[in-house]
Amino acid sequence: MVNRPVTLPAAAAVLAVEGLTAIGLGGYAGVETIIGAPADVSSSIVVSAFGVVVGAALLWVAWGVLRAARWSRAPGVVTQIFALPVAVSLVQSEQYVPGALLILFAVAGLVTLLAPPTTRAMIKD
Repeated sequence: MVNRPVTLPAAAAVLAVEGLTAIGLGGYAGVETIIGAPADVSSSIVVSAFGVVVGAALLWVAWGVLRAARWSRAPGVVTQIFALPVAVSLVQSEQYVPGALLILFAVAGLVTLLAPPTTRAMIKD
């Protein structure tokens, strides 16, 4: 795409950072499951796998947004909408830095995914 708006790579970057973070946290939970003594091993494995799978899915959506694929916008927007209550919960539990960062990324993701230039790039008639 020759006239790619700046909002596309910005939205893709937000989704990619979120995806890499989810993979990292899922991997961390997996390592802690292996070297630690979790109360429930099966739940720990499921949480780890879920983090990695969600992270990989977010990277796939980020790739779609970067390519201006029409299908990628909805899952990107839904992810940002779901991230906001999680961020508020983090802030309310006095985890201010992760909560504030998640709010920042979720708002940036929504703004860039819903921006008019993104809409024009993704909806080619």
